[in-house]
Amino acid sequence: MTSRRARRGAATRMLCLGLAAVLSLAGCSMVAGCSLLAGSVHKPAAADGPDDRARKTPPVVMFLGDSYTVGDRGVEPESTYASATARLLGWQVVVGGRSGTGYVATGRGPRAFLGLFESQLGWRPAPDMLVVSGGHNDWRTPAPQVAAAAHVLLQRARQRWPGTRLVILGPLWGTGTPLPGAVAVRDALKNLAGQLGIPFVDPIGEQWITGDLLTGQGNAPRLIKRDRTHPTPAGHLYVATRLAADLKRLGLDHPVRKG
Repeated sequence: MTSRRARRGAATRMLCLGLAAVLSLAGCSMVAGCSLLAGSVHKPAAADGPDDRARKTPPVVMFLGDSYTVGDRGVEPESTYASATARLLGWQVVVGGRSGTGYVATGRGPRAFLGLFESQLGWRPAPDMLVVSGGHNDWRTPAPQVAAAAHVLLQRARQRWPGTRLVILGPLWGTGTPLPGAVAVRDALKNLAGQLGIPFVDPIGEQWITGDLLTGQGNAPRLIKRDRTHPTPAGHLYVATRLAADLKRLGLDHPVRKG
């Protein structure tokens, strides 16, 4: 009997010591009266508020653009700067648009940006942010006409998705000396963005691409294809890093839809 009591006492002491160790790791003490039965060791986490959920959910960002955005020969949509930016910033991304298009230009198809927005993006649930990237293919069109078409598109997007944040990415160019028509389009879009209170990212003004493939100067020989227009895969990654940096500066690297 004595031996049985001794064994029972030893087992009880071991249980108590183990419980004390667990409570100590949990930040509790026997003196403080921390009770497993009362559930005070493992308290349920407080419910997340709307802001907490927004921070934990990857933003949904849509891009609308031309071949820089959707890809050209040898570059698939998942390899363009748009998708690369999403990977850098942890977004869910939807890429829309078509090669050769712009705010006015339709390329080889029947639609410019407004028609592409309606057919590819506008019917979807509202994203956190829409980035409209274009103007390169509109350089032959009078700048006021391009700005007017851009205004209609942006207002349509605001009507469709009132809480979605908008960003205009100005024309991308394959050399450090864009044609005067492209600069005029850039200026018109920048002015429009200021009037509408929309952030404007300016690759031409910030000199994302410098020099020229033909002269071997600047970064163009490393980043632009032989057509002197479209980025190489390395060029798309570079553009993504520049865009991501600008969006961080604007506080839009983790956008949250309003409302």
